[in-house]
Order: sequence, then structure tokens, then C-alpha cells
Amino acid sequence: MRRVAKLSAACAATAALALSATACGSTSSENNDKSSSSSSDGKGVKIGLAFDVGGRGDRSFNDSAARGADKAKSEFGGEIKELTAKTSDTEADREQRLSDLAQAGYNPIIGVGYAYSDSMKKVAAKFPKTSFGIVDSVVDVNNVDSITFTEEQGSYLAGVAAALKTKKDHVGFIGGVDVPLIKKFEAGYVQGVHDTNPKIKVETQYLSHGSDTSGFASPDKGKEAAQGMLDKGADVIYSAAGSSGNGAIEAVSGAKGTWAIGVDSDQYNIPGLAKYKDSILTSMVKNVDVGVYDFIKSVHDGKPLTGVNSYSLAKDGVSLATSGGFIDDIKAKLDAAKQKIVDGGIKVKTTP
Repeated sequence: MRRVAKLSAACAATAALALSATACGSTSSENNDKSSSSSSDGKGVKIGLAFDVGGRGDRSFNDSAARGADKAKSEFGGEIKELTAKTSDTEADREQRLSDLAQAGYNPIIGVGYAYSDSMKKVAAKFPKTSFGIVDSVVDVNNVDSITFTEEQGSYLAGVAAALKTKKDHVGFIGGVDVPLIKKFEAGYVQGVHDTNPKIKVETQYLSHGSDTSGFASPDKGKEAAQGMLDKGADVIYSAAGSSGNGAIEAVSGAKGTWAIGVDSDQYNIPGLAKYKDSILTSMVKNVDVGVYDFIKSVHDGKPLTGVNSYSLAKDGVSLATSGGFIDDIKAKLDAAKQKIVDGGIKVKTTP
């Protein structure tokens, strides 16, 4: 029987890890092939990272995964090989990327994003002695660790914060791509807003659709969408759109009296967004770094995690960042909402 793992003690260090995060590189969606090594004696772990579009340097989702891998490499030694998806990727491209890492002897291999689901199912079956991990999807193969999160729960709290901070009873949500995963963010956010104040209007917009993943790596689209919402009167905008959310944050920073809510990483503390930080109310932090680190550590320890490992609000798998102190005044209400979710008093929807 496949086991469902508990969160490791690494969760206790999540906050410090998120606050110390740094971002580097570009937000290009072109295919990157990077490798680095801290061990020349062959010891340590050979980590294969197959990033989603945007890759390392997106200041959001991929960077969070990269932090987990970087921490593992720092502790255990070895090397990291990074390959990054293009917006034009086909299923064959993703399958080839994972196969290339497996054939080169990387173990573990992590697919960062739901887009790797089908390709990992095929490749993991072909390489049964290699440990694979996938973020944001469930792949039912014996040698795969499915790393999932309750995004809707963290987004609910973001919705509560937005409802308590809006002055115009008008807020917005920007999704990168209209896929089930991002709809979980929307569903939780809208429910949190309306449970707090049903009179508040919520604008929603997706930047791309279906198999077009450009919505996760187009800051210009994010900026345009946010500006449109601001023009309509929204004064708090939450983006779940990868590096496209950086553009939304930029737009909000140019409008007095408005707030942006970041996602995945604590975006207040991302150096590349420093000039906008006074407009970042909070971020819905999704601790992908913890999930990735836990998986790599399990492989290093010789006891690879498999099955579905869910990182929930109760286990601090998702949370609201407090950097900047902008939500300190509503902390009691946010804590009360969190407790109701943890206790089961609030059931958060996963679809809008």
C-alpha cells in the first residue's frame, strides 16, 4: 500500500526560508539548460529540475521550487540540472525533457507544475529505479511523489484580507491560465471576499486559455489586466499568474490607495520587486520549497516519498505573508478565519 506522508520538520523553517528568498535570472520562457555543482567527488544528490514556463527567476512559483532544491544541494552536496519549459511546448517536449534528465542519471527528478503530469506518468514508468516528484498534480505511479497544496484555503485568507482592506468594495483576481489548478485560487479568494462582505464586487480575468501557458510568463499581460481592473474601480488585486503577476504588481504600485496581493513567494521580500513592495499588501505563500526539499531529502536518506503528500493550511503548507506589517491590524480576523478552516467550520470551494 502506498503511504501518504506527513510534513517533515522542515515546515518549521518555512517562514525563515521564505523571508530569505532571492530571485535571479530572467523571466524568459525560452528553454534554458543550466547546471551547477558543489561536489566533485560524486557524492551528494544529482537533482534534475524541469521548470514550468518562466523558470528560475520568475519571482514566484518556479523560484519557490528552486529554493527547496538549493537548500537540499547546500545541505547534501551534489549538483542541480535545470531545464525550463517554453510556452510552445508540446507533450513530446515535456516527455523528452524528463527522459533526458533520467537518462543522464539525475535522481531525483522534479517536474515543477501540473503540465508535466502526463509526461511524468510515461517517463516514470520507463525508469522505475529513479524517484520522480511532481508539483501541483497527482501521478499514480509507484516511484512518484505527488506534491500538492490546498491553494484554495490560502486564497480564502487572501480574500478575507482583500475584503477588509478595500475602500471601494471592489476587488480583482487575475489568473494566469484558466485551468483547474488556478481556478482553485479564484474559488477560495472569491469565497473569502464574499464570506466577509457579500456586497463586494470581484472582477476576474484569465490571461490565456487551455494549452496556451503564456499567461504564466507575460508581465505585460498582467500589467494590462490589472490596469483595466484599476480603471474600473478595483483597489485590491490578487494575481495567481506566475511572472505575469509581476506586471500586475507594477500596475497597482502606480495607483495611489490600491493594494496588490502576491502569490507563491513572499513577494514583498523579492529583490526584483523591491520598488513596488509598499503596494504589496500580503502574499499567499505556497511553500513549494518545503515540498521539494522534503522530497529530495527523502531520496538522499534512502527512503523516497511516494504517493500523495498534501501541504495544507493546517500544516502551514500555505499561508499569508506578514512582511511590511500591512495586515497586522486585521490579524485577529485572519487568525479566526484560519482556525475555522482548520477546524472544518469553513469548507472552502475548489471551483468557482
